[in-house]
Amino acid sequence: MTPSAFVTALADVRLPSVFNPYSDCCAIHDRADAAKTRRKNLEVFLQGALSSKVETIWVARDLGYRGGRRTGVPLTDEVHLDGVGRLFGGIELKRATRGPVMAERTAAVVWRVLSRIHKPVVLWNVFPFHPHEPNDHLSNRCHTSAERLIALPLFETLIEMFQPRRLVAIGRDAQLALKDIKIPVTTVRHPSYGGQNEFIAGLYDLYGVNEQPAPELDLRDKAKVLPRSSPTRRAERTVPAG
Repeated sequence: MTPSAFVTALADVRLPSVFNPYSDCCAIHDRADAAKTRRKNLEVFLQGALSSKVETIWVARDLGYRGGRRTGVPLTDEVHLDGVGRLFGGIELKRATRGPVMAERTAAVVWRVLSRIHKPVVLWNVFPFHPHEPNDHLSNRCHTSAERLIALPLFETLIEMFQPRRLVAIGRDAQLALKDIKIPVTTVRHPSYGGQNEFIAGLYDLYGVNEQPAPELDLRDKAKVLPRSSPTRRAERTVPAG
């Protein structure tokens, strides 16, 4: 399957309490053509990975409302859209949202590591959509086992497309979801809940980077902080993404 056909298959999925960034539009933050922009972003990302002959897929749990829901690229927030272009030799991705650029902590840590290992990888999620609480679109929740089964054929298609030599499971949820995959899986701790240094150390060890993890990130200088009364600030107390 081509990246274009794959993205079309993603866009066709409809589930309750799930935001599909490749077909849905957020009335609060999205531009009118947001879904189209995100489809193109993911297609360009996947095509760039194919052209780079990527051998590894990093897999987290699901999209978060601050990251892939807005950009269309897993584990990537708006702060790091340009980083995707540099990683794959100059591809261009575009913003799909209005207002301030939004940062996501998990994406920031992931892209810190990618900037050090200098090797392109495919970024993905077990559930490649944004599951949210009913009637609260700007919240994060864990996807259900039924939702994971619905998304499994898409992941199997992705594996067939790239034929990776290794998968990296980011966190225990991803590890459990990948337990039946017949490809070597390396598990690293998820960077949330104080796991940043273990996450970085695990990937540095895997890729042979001789460097100690830096202190915990402070993203306040990376993106504008939204007003305390906004829905997005309220949703920050929910389950972390990925």
